[in-house]
Amino acid sequence: MKRLMLLSLVCSVLPAQAHHGVASLGAASLEGPGAPVETSSSATLPQGKWLAYLKVDHARSEQGILPPPEVENDYNQYWMLGLGYGFTPWLSGYLFQPYNIKQDRPGGYESEGFTDVSVMGVVGFKYDDGFMLVPASESLDDLMDWHFTLYGGLSLPTGDADHRLSDGSIDPGMSLGFGKPSFSYGITATRQFSKNGTAVFEASQIRFQEYEYDDGQTMTFGTETRLNGALAWRLMTDAQSRFRLDGNVELNFLRLGRDEENGAKAEATGGDILYAVLGARLYKDNMSLGLAVKKPIWTDLNEEDDQQGAEGKEDYRLIAAFSVLF
Repeated sequence: MKRLMLLSLVCSVLPAQAHHGVASLGAASLEGPGAPVETSSSATLPQGKWLAYLKVDHARSEQGILPPPEVENDYNQYWMLGLGYGFTPWLSGYLFQPYNIKQDRPGGYESEGFTDVSVMGVVGFKYDDGFMLVPASESLDDLMDWHFTLYGGLSLPTGDADHRLSDGSIDPGMSLGFGKPSFSYGITATRQFSKNGTAVFEASQIRFQEYEYDDGQTMTFGTETRLNGALAWRLMTDAQSRFRLDGNVELNFLRLGRDEENGAKAEATGGDILYAVLGARLYKDNMSLGLAVKKPIWTDLNEEDDQQGAEGKEDYRLIAAFSVLF
């Protein structure tokens, strides 16, 4: 069965740290499992097929907590270009190029440009009277089996980690790169439990390395741990026009470790956040458009009152992703 691969990204915004997009992977067709917006689904690209995608995440921060000019982020925008290829039915590879726009204070953009390129590999397998690699084709009954993926990747230091602001200073949170590779890995589980409903689960982690900037300061960003769950529900299908509409609800838990600045634990960094996501996916032929609103519904941040503009302190995030398989 020809399947449309969907990619979406979770972009993190900390008060003084510029984090990055994390690739989430999933597949859906006119029939079969659905794919949520933020949580990675368990699917690989069809062998010999390419996927191109463009995604934007617009994060609007809370306003009015601190008076100007001490207000941190007004809003951030994270753009992502992606390209994937199916090497085998069970092995896919991806290349991502982010572009970030970050406003640190009222009055203009403080940082804008291309950031670190990242690569990722995904291995897909399923359970059907035992574990096996994903075969080249599956019936609708086969698609209702438990499906899983293991994925891993790293960012490459192609961005300008020592990007200087208009006053000549270096703020690691406003930099256009991490200076050294970061490493990501995770596992997903997906099961279509009815004709229209699909449950998706994901656990992942990202780890960073210490980097010394041109001005002598050092930074190690805190480890990011994610636990996600989602329900995708097929609302409408028109086989003649090859159109499908899915609704999605998700819970995304994020644990941020404390950053380390110059070898010491940084204040007003890290903590736990639970996000609620409400979204939809539209499919037409070999194209897809995903739209979602993401809001923090519970937080337990370290020194929370000082984390203006931090992840978990957003008013909302608007997410849109367009993908095409060819």
